[in-house]
Amino acid sequence: MTGSFTYQALPMRVVFGAGALAKLPDEVEALRLTRVLVLCSPEQEDTGRAVAAALGDRAAGVLPEARMHVPIEVAARARDLARELGADGCVAVGGGSAVGLGKAIALEHGLPVIAVPTTYAGSEMTPVWGLTEGGQKRTGRDIRVLPKSVLYDPEMTLTLPAQMSATSGMNAIAHAVEGLYAPDASPIISLMAEEGTRALVSALPRVVADGRDLGARGKAQYGAWLCGAVLAATTMSLHHKLCHTLGGTLDLPHAQTHTVVLPHALAYNQPAVPGAVAALSRALGGVPDPARELWELAGRLGAPRSLAELGMQEADIPRIAELAVANPYANPRPVTNDGITSLLRAAWAGDPPITSVRQEVPAS
Repeated sequence: MTGSFTYQALPMRVVFGAGALAKLPDEVEALRLTRVLVLCSPEQEDTGRAVAAALGDRAAGVLPEARMHVPIEVAARARDLARELGADGCVAVGGGSAVGLGKAIALEHGLPVIAVPTTYAGSEMTPVWGLTEGGQKRTGRDIRVLPKSVLYDPEMTLTLPAQMSATSGMNAIAHAVEGLYAPDASPIISLMAEEGTRALVSALPRVVADGRDLGARGKAQYGAWLCGAVLAATTMSLHHKLCHTLGGTLDLPHAQTHTVVLPHALAYNQPAVPGAVAALSRALGGVPDPARELWELAGRLGAPRSLAELGMQEADIPRIAELAVANPYANPRPVTNDGITSLLRAAWAGDPPITSVRQEVPAS
């Protein structure tokens, strides 16, 4: 039986497919924008300027300063520049850092954002914003920051290095995993989460093996789209709390941190969420232990599997555990200091996830 649930569809327009970037001027015109600020990271400045050139007179300028976790000082400069240029919208080209900077401007000035993702982060599908100040990352939800239009063009991801492709894709899978056991999950969300996971675990090995495989790149973007939509519609739990704490406090790299933490956070919750375990087992090809399989997948992709290799010190474990437990997100299993400390120690060392789930996989 399907129980009661609430599902709120978000007002989102998506243009998908190879060559979709050519439709950007049409999307800008459809929103009646005349002066858009192009946002990107320093590494993608050439791409950002090429996009601005394609927009011609409608481009007000380029700000190549997007950074992970959206530091408040970067957000302030972007907001000031948008005001000085008289911008009436933003085009965010890149991953979660660029989209997050666009959201910071939208939160302050209400300017519409068009997103052109070049990673698999999924931020472009959500009304979730984040800002880091004083070593603390704050997040929230506001419909004003939801991009008005998203152009998924797999050709824009062809230069994304193999390891960044892998960690960005694992970051997207994390959204789906937590959506499956979220307190506000629904059958619609569960369908998207399972299909998004299935698409990504199928595509990522092909992307890593051959970065020019446009079909694999497109399938990965499709999976990221679904996983991002899951993030937009549900409440995230322990995994995201840990990653926000690690990122905001220690400035660890975003996608890599998600990749390392995901199998351990899932293993912690697996005993309490048999339905999510069954869905993930199907998406991962019938494995009995999804957490262990995601850890193994990260290894096959050449992605990091320890927080130590990301720069975390063992001495940081007690502080991170205390912060994560002090104000936990909703979670299907009680969050305890001892439990989180054990989780973090395994993740820091790169050990296999500690899990007690070994079960037969229900038939699909």
